[in-house]
Amino acid sequence: MEIVSGLVSYALAKFLFLSRLSNKEDAEKIKKMEEKVLEVYDIIRTIRDPEKPNSLEELEVVAEECIEVKSLDDDEYLIIIHFKPTVPHCSLATLIGLCLRVKLQRCLPFKHKLEIYISEGSHSTEEDINKQINDKERVAAAMENPNLREIVEQCVIEPDD
Repeated sequence: MEIVSGLVSYALAKFLFLSRLSNKEDAEKIKKMEEKVLEVYDIIRTIRDPEKPNSLEELEVVAEECIEVKSLDDDEYLIIIHFKPTVPHCSLATLIGLCLRVKLQRCLPFKHKLEIYISEGSHSTEEDINKQINDKERVAAAMENPNLREIVEQCVIEPDD
């Protein structure tokens, strides 16, 4: 009986030790993902709205809560952004998505994949727009248009401090 009790105590102690390690690793991963979210948010919050003199942050088109970061492997991340146009029929929602994509591709210092979506229920043609802003060929074609490229450049330029 004493041997069984000793084995149970040993197994329990080992289990508790390993679970503490796992919890510590999980906490470190969570902290790292939270830092990545803040890093992404700091980049996109200053993007200017194509029609108004305000930033996407000021218009509440983007917020920290709209960003999710997942680890794909040790040095690559999946960034998922859900943005909310100011009105359900916003004609520039695709352009806003393009600005988000361009600025993040230019500014993020780590390897990443991007998925950008309009928040569910916030736009009348969200499915079509989601397809457009996540299609690499359409994004490349849009950036070849000099007029569109100029508008994107004006939106993503950093404001003077």
